Amino acid sequence: MSKKTQRLDFLAAISGVMIALQARANGELSHRIGSGVQAALVSFGSGLIIIAVIALFNPSIKAGAKNLRGAVMRKELPTWTLFAGALGGSFVAVQTHIVPLIGVAIYSVASIAGQTAASLIVDRIGLTGGGKKRITSRRIAAALFTVFAVFISVFDRLDARNLSILAVFLGCIAGAIVGVQRALNGQINEHSHQSFTTSLLNFIMGTAFLVIFLSILIAFGPTELVPLPAGPWWIYTGGVIGVIYIAFTSTIVQHLGVLTFTLFSVGGQLVGSLLIDFYSPTEGVQVSAYLVAGIVMTYFGVLVGGVNNSQSRKRLKQ
Repeated sequence: MSKKTQRLDFLAAISGVMIALQARANGELSHRIGSGVQAALVSFGSGLIIIAVIALFNPSIKAGAKNLRGAVMRKELPTWTLFAGALGGSFVAVQTHIVPLIGVAIYSVASIAGQTAASLIVDRIGLTGGGKKRITSRRIAAALFTVFAVFISVFDRLDARNLSILAVFLGCIAGAIVGVQRALNGQINEHSHQSFTTSLLNFIMGTAFLVIFLSILIAFGPTELVPLPAGPWWIYTGGVIGVIYIAFTSTIVQHLGVLTFTLFSVGGQLVGSLLIDFYSPTEGVQVSAYLVAGIVMTYFGVLVGGVNNSQSRKRLKQ
């Protein structure tokens, strides 16, 4: 293995750690202001500002937007796929709400399980574009294994008052939302030919969705806008981390491939989330042997399912 490949593998793992850090930052912001939706809007809105500034000085992003507009006008890309960013907004809203309740590690396990399960449906119906894909029994077993890992992760806390089973379930739903969003983004990327254009569209749609959702909550419910706390500074890094993660992904995936990047990224996310809950946990969160076992099982499920999926695609091409 060359030194360049080793560096890229390390960066892929770091990108996974960044996902865990983003969850911790967004969760803490939500905890301090008492509103997951408002915290999600702050995170998404700050990311939109950053990537919009980048777009002003990047002609390739503008070219990608023209490509998308042409694809929609030619009806090569369904208009409804452009709203994939709304799924991203709802995902962050769920994330910011449940991380303070169950911690980053359990959230990561639940989210990855949801993504793995959703990938079966996404591939089966051909949502990524390029036609429907065959679902093997091994991938089904891997998905069930990751779901079982969620149960193992929380086994010692099933009767604890500070653990909401509903929050764990919502973590799985959040992961499924991400799986669908990534599939739709795959279609958008095929026509934009520019990952940052796809990301800009996602931030616009996600921010718009959160503005509308928060406005409805304020108009018809007890929700009120809360002044943002003065600190600590890192609770406002969610949007920045999101933009940096996009830059990492768009660069590294081209060299490592999707499978290798995913395996290293998931590994980084799981290890990073475990370390966060160990050194900087949310209130009431503890690291147990069951949680560690669940993390190991989750990664094993992703590894088996991912490798098998890669091998199946190679056989289909031959």
